[in-house]
Amino acid sequence: MTKAYLKTCSLLCCLLFSPAILSASSDDTDEHARAVAGAMAALDEFMHAFNSRDMEAWANTLNYPHVRFASGSVTVWQTAEEFAQQSTFDNLAAIGWDHSRWVSREPILVSSGKVHINTVFQRFDRNSEAIGTYESLYIVTRDAEGNWGTQARSSLAP
Repeated sequence: MTKAYLKTCSLLCCLLFSPAILSASSDDTDEHARAVAGAMAALDEFMHAFNSRDMEAWANTLNYPHVRFASGSVTVWQTAEEFAQQSTFDNLAAIGWDHSRWVSREPILVSSGKVHINTVFQRFDRNSEAIGTYESLYIVTRDAEGNWGTQARSSLAP
């Protein structure tokens, strides 16, 4: 085989197979973008429901079993009904909390059905004065019905 023949074969292989490779990586990029968009929308719903102080709506933004690592303990809720029974908002009101907001959200691990998001959020009093800033890791998953929700949270917040 001549050098020219090998170069021609190499060039043909590159031309023939590169669209498939590009298509596959484009599909992966699109799939990841859809996953991140779904996860971010789920976090937006999470924060909206949380700030509305509606335990049922907040519970419905989660996927179950739901796990929270915070304040030196691990809590697992098996169902939305179980989650909705807690007194989160009474506890927060006792420290002067009125509302929270995301400061930053950075996807750090992405697949088609799960996104790990490094977050920072702030808590505010009724005068919109910050009363705390906290780092957290949220794991947002897509359930069997295709719904995105927070499955686990690990927070440095009390």
